[in-house]
Amino acid sequence: MKQLKLDSKFFQFIKNSSIAALCLGAAILVFGCENDIEKIKAFTSTENLPILEAYNFETIFTDSGQIRYTLKTPKLLRFENEGKTFNEFPDGVEIIQYNAKGKVVSSLTADYAKQFSKEQKWEAKNNVVATNEQGDTLKTEQLIWEEKTKKIYSDNFVEIIRKDGIFTGIGLTADESLDHWRIGKLKGDAYFEVDNKKRKKNNNKQNINSDVKKPKKQPAREPLQLEK
Repeated sequence: MKQLKLDSKFFQFIKNSSIAALCLGAAILVFGCENDIEKIKAFTSTENLPILEAYNFETIFTDSGQIRYTLKTPKLLRFENEGKTFNEFPDGVEIIQYNAKGKVVSSLTADYAKQFSKEQKWEAKNNVVATNEQGDTLKTEQLIWEEKTKKIYSDNFVEIIRKDGIFTGIGLTADESLDHWRIGKLKGDAYFEVDNKKRKKNNNKQNINSDVKKPKKQPAREPLQLEK
């Protein structure tokens, strides 16, 4: 009797352990399936899929019938998510701006960019290069362009190359034509190109001024006293 009692307890323990293991396995299976389902939902969600996809895309932007911008990109993706529409250029973009006479006044290239249509805002990243009509060049890894305010800015390291010098620093605020700009924190040395002709002309003026003798200051005279 004792032996049977021990055996019954042993088999009850095995039974309970088996049920616990089965429940645990079922829970793990369900949890794993739920994770897989969430991954599948995230992967197949229409919110993560572009509504438009184009390759070797080119377009123009006109104003009053005149071409003001041209855009070229190897790949264009358009997304709509919660009422927000934006275009993505994962393989880079080239934008060229023209004036009313059709002359190129600025350009921008980057390895990656986004255009937010409603906000009229651009974000360019990775090897960003912008130029203006004067031949000035801006280089950085991140640049924001506000179409409404016609302003550009960056919080990253920037380098501006001009005919009269090279300027580097952290952070930039400027107009879209790069005519007026400000670097937040100047970093490194600034190099300037010296105009030898102007320098020589200024030196000649200094030499001429040094040769001219100024008249000596005459002592003040006392007024004449009339005899009474």
